[in-house]
Amino acid sequence: MGYGATKTGTFTALVPCLPMFFSTWETYHTHTLYLGYFNGPTEGLILACSIMLISGYYGPGVWSLPVADYFGYPEIFGTYSMRELWVPILIFSFFTAHLPACVTNVIKARREKNLPVAPVFLEWTPMIVFTGATGAWLYSPYSTLLKENHLCLFCLTVSFVFGRMTTKIILAHLTRQPFPYWTVLITPLVGGAVLANLPFVGFTPFDADTEYYYLWAYFVFAFVVYFRWAFLVIGRICEFLSINCLTIPPKGRDKEGEKQGSGKLELEKRVANGGTGVRKAD
Repeated sequence: MGYGATKTGTFTALVPCLPMFFSTWETYHTHTLYLGYFNGPTEGLILACSIMLISGYYGPGVWSLPVADYFGYPEIFGTYSMRELWVPILIFSFFTAHLPACVTNVIKARREKNLPVAPVFLEWTPMIVFTGATGAWLYSPYSTLLKENHLCLFCLTVSFVFGRMTTKIILAHLTRQPFPYWTVLITPLVGGAVLANLPFVGFTPFDADTEYYYLWAYFVFAFVVYFRWAFLVIGRICEFLSINCLTIPPKGRDKEGEKQGSGKLELEKRVANGGTGVRKAD
């Protein structure tokens, strides 16, 4: 849509994390992935692909033309273009078509089990911190990441951070572990937000090169931590089930995996955190 490395471009790139997180949170409590009539994995992707096709065929300038030129009703749309209405549309869609259903389903599931409802909202903490730190860093007047066109590197970095957040919830759900409130990958994100806003408390702002190198270091750290954790989790699961990842095991090993799976489930207690401790789950 021609936003580029701007605040609106940042919002557009990262806003899909919100429905993904809350759907994963909902599944953790309900044990069912509910998809509403309008949701991210289907309609959201169709909409995104349609926008890219239209931009590719007509050019991104098409989104700067008044909406009334296409649909009429200038008394309603005035001179607003889709670029100007984009952020309100996304916010309205999320808070009306997605989030209420997630909250309703979780509350229903908790009440059916006679469990308290209020504590589950503390589980929003990682997403609130993730969203707040991202906005505080990139939207800071002292940050140079958008000015120097480093949005792509930032998005690649936080993709590992968000991926670690959501997959930890999924793993905790499958292994019946407590809800994971934190991941070490969020800490540098908070650090970046603090560094970008130091001038507000009287400190000298960091120069563009220092901030850029910090982001690169964050990217390397997130990459290594995420894939090390993924390797450990996949390896433990494949070892327990006597299967291979992405390949077919030798004949006979599949039966051995079935025998192991029929007994009590034994998984690493700290596998969700990349550790090595062992526990027996009921």
